[in-house]
Amino acid sequence: MKNAWWVGSSVGVLIAVGAVIGGGVWVNQAGFGLNHPEPMSVEMPAPLFSPAINPDATETPDFSALVQQLDTQAADARLGTFVGVARDVESGEIVWEQNQGIAVRPASATKILTAAVALYELGRDDTIATEVVEGAQPGTVVIKAGGDVTLSQEKLDDLATQLEGQDINTVLIDTSIWPDESFASTWDPVDVDAGYIAKVEPAMIESARIGGAEGDLPRSHTPALDVAKAVADRIGATEVGEGTAAEGVVLASVESETLEKRLGRMMEDSDNVMAEGIAKEVAASKGLPTDSASTAQMTLDILKDKGLDLSGVSIVDNSGLSFDNLITPRLLDDILTRAATETELRSLLSSLPIAHGNGTLEERYEDLSGAGWVRAKTGTLTNTSALAGVVTSESGRVFTFAFVSNDAAIVPARAALDEMASLLRDF
Repeated sequence: MKNAWWVGSSVGVLIAVGAVIGGGVWVNQAGFGLNHPEPMSVEMPAPLFSPAINPDATETPDFSALVQQLDTQAADARLGTFVGVARDVESGEIVWEQNQGIAVRPASATKILTAAVALYELGRDDTIATEVVEGAQPGTVVIKAGGDVTLSQEKLDDLATQLEGQDINTVLIDTSIWPDESFASTWDPVDVDAGYIAKVEPAMIESARIGGAEGDLPRSHTPALDVAKAVADRIGATEVGEGTAAEGVVLASVESETLEKRLGRMMEDSDNVMAEGIAKEVAASKGLPTDSASTAQMTLDILKDKGLDLSGVSIVDNSGLSFDNLITPRLLDDILTRAATETELRSLLSSLPIAHGNGTLEERYEDLSGAGWVRAKTGTLTNTSALAGVVTSESGRVFTFAFVSNDAAIVPARAALDEMASLLRDF
């Protein structure tokens, strides 16, 4: 979370949302037009962590009025073909649902599955090393790509600094850690220049963006070679190319951010390259094929092994860019509920954009009660809009939800989805 932080936990339910929940304290650092008082200074309570939800509570509220409101909203023509579900986390009760078991196009809500699998298999503290080793020929070095698709200019500067004083004229890059196809057959090559995807290779500068570090900028068609060229330019080497890294002296190395931070960046920008890269990282760690179809199947296999209901679900990538993906709201909500109740997945919730605060939700919820309280993953494809996340209600209940609209214009559908999530906030 880039511009605010939340401190808190719970007994039985782990929540990280932009709000005060039990002993949690929301501190705004950049404004974003949220409706709340000026930042305050408080002494930390002792103990630091306090319950968000009372595990001894026995009464579950009457949700009937909320159900009627959600039914009315779900019938809004702006939502087209609409499916969804909302759950009260404390009781585990499904508060409302409409065809929650029907699989539909999820768009980037697919990234919820990818994030869960990465946290299960790698852990939130996972990092990726990018090393430079001696080449077989004098004056040659080889960058041993490790799967970091977010190499920054600062990281490249660091590598170059570590190589100072070496007599290097050739920089090669070894991408063999991901030996399989790097661009799925279900993706449109036009989307490379449009800024939505690139060949996913195990060393890339800011997800292959050209001219910046975030947003839908045009992407490079030669991501890994760009890394080799960037290092070569910094150290005055004249030749770049592909090569094989042998076991030898490591001359320079840098570490990526933790998986927890990378998931935050992936979710905030809905970065397709990062999603595919993280899935390939998981596959490589397990010795599995790294093409997108195989990593998608791996994701489903891992979720099934974790006891999740995958009835009707099929995906062919891990970013949601393909129109061939089909996911049920039930699966999305089941994962989110686990993230709200299991330590292992809690970083998934803190990675989600904040309504009218940051990322893909920054420009939404301006006049809605959900502003600052809803945290959710968005999804957008032609005639497809999704919103899946968590919100704390006025009454202190914590709801998870997954709403997906197909066959409807994007802008009106988004507005209707935001209004629906705000109904949960108003409870």
